[in-house]
Amino acid sequence: MDTTELRAQIEDLIDAYVDCLDSDRLEEWPDFFTERCIYKVIPYENATLGMPIPLMYGDSRGMLRDRIVAHRNANFFAPHLYRHLVSHIRIVGRENGAISTRANYAVFRTMLDPSDYGRSELFSVGVYQDVIVFEDGKPRFKEKIVVVDTSQVPTLLVTPL
Repeated sequence: MDTTELRAQIEDLIDAYVDCLDSDRLEEWPDFFTERCIYKVIPYENATLGMPIPLMYGDSRGMLRDRIVAHRNANFFAPHLYRHLVSHIRIVGRENGAISTRANYAVFRTMLDPSDYGRSELFSVGVYQDVIVFEDGKPRFKEKIVVVDTSQVPTLLVTPL
């Protein structure tokens, strides 16, 4: 596969990923990952200091599904919408069929609670550090490390980034 086609498939994967989150189709979210995977949201401070403590973690598609079940049934939070902006998608490495990428992201959150309806705010900014592999010709995340620029989360982090 040439670089232009590879880049297009990676961009399509990332675009579909954020559309899934922004459209609240969270039950589809685990399908963007390989069966054995890493999904981690980690503060910049922890990542740069080599401290492995994440804000959110999953190491299999099953754990990601459990995360969504908890999100839908156990967590209590104000209703909201996310809107992701992703830029500067770069291929930074290739090894043994795995493609490493980096992309900047920003997530805006709009509140839907009647007492706070329509208020939008910048919720999270950081970088996606992804490892993408192809399964049956389809790109999937083997690793998605979300490095958030700050460990301060305005409220509960319940929805994946």
